[in-house]
Amino acid sequence: MNNPFESGHIKNYILLYSSVVVIMVLFFIASSLFNEVKDVEPKVFDTNITQVVDGKKVMKNTDEDNSSVFKLMPKNY
Repeated sequence: MNNPFESGHIKNYILLYSSVVVIMVLFFIASSLFNEVKDVEPKVFDTNITQVVDGKKVMKNTDEDNSSVFKLMPKNY
């Protein structure tokens, strides 16, 4: 394998690297120019505290034996 410093190919590597950097900079500039900044309205929270009625209802099952779809075994193994 030839040494790029001795054969003069180092110019090609530097040119390739600089072209990639220039393309990245151009894409960054283009994305920042065409980026539309939207005004975001600040959120205002209600300071009045309203009391919430606890809506949980306790339902009692009268027929507990037949409530399950699965039947358990009488013995544990």
